[in-house]
Amino acid sequence: MIKKILPLALLLLTFSFANAQLKGALDKAKSKANEVVKGGGLSQEEAGQGLKEALNKGVGEASDFLSKEDGYYKSPYKILLPDEAQKVVKKLKAVPGFENVEQNLVEKMNRAAEDAAVKAKPIFLSAIKSMTFKDAMNILMGNDDAATRYLEGTTFDQLYAEFMPIIQESLDKVGAREYWRTAVTAYNKIPLVEKTNPELDDHVNRKALAGLFGLVEKKELAIRSDVSLRNSDLLKKVFAQQDSRKKK
Repeated sequence: MIKKILPLALLLLTFSFANAQLKGALDKAKSKANEVVKGGGLSQEEAGQGLKEALNKGVGEASDFLSKEDGYYKSPYKILLPDEAQKVVKKLKAVPGFENVEQNLVEKMNRAAEDAAVKAKPIFLSAIKSMTFKDAMNILMGNDDAATRYLEGTTFDQLYAEFMPIIQESLDKVGAREYWRTAVTAYNKIPLVEKTNPELDDHVNRKALAGLFGLVEKKELAIRSDVSLRNSDLLKKVFAQQDSRKKK
């Protein structure tokens, strides 16, 4: 019986020792990974949390601003008619009932974009939450628009899909698409004009997203370049790492 127990005990002892060694190696690796990043006194956890804090703030402000009344309509991100539609409104200005077709449509399109912009924040926040440490460091040490380009690459398709039904519903709520169809029908009846039928919803959607990412990019550049906007110790520490890189 003793002869059988001794090998088993030895095996268990060996396994326990190996397991302890493995745990020690993993703990050492984890500890080392959470020490300084590139000699800047910045841990992985701090880098990730700091960048996410900055991005949460930036995308929140951008979404809130554009989703308010006149967020698009009376801002640099105002959505204008597509180029193809310009020839339509130019001709229709002389047709009774369509003198203000461009002004009416532009306001309706921007109202639709403002309605849709509310959907942006949770999608952005989800993308930021799933960001890895590698993503965070590439963004932090990357170009001044690195975060915006990352968000654009990871959220554009989802935002487009979420925006589209809202934009269509909003355009229909104010009669914009029906108004436009009527305008195009009237235009196509004008002798010698080239028939056209540009759709508004895709144009409004893409321009709304272009404006959204444009404002996010502006927010990103601000916190990268304006030290006064780093209103927490963590933000100051994280972006000091970026500043030291730029000075080299």
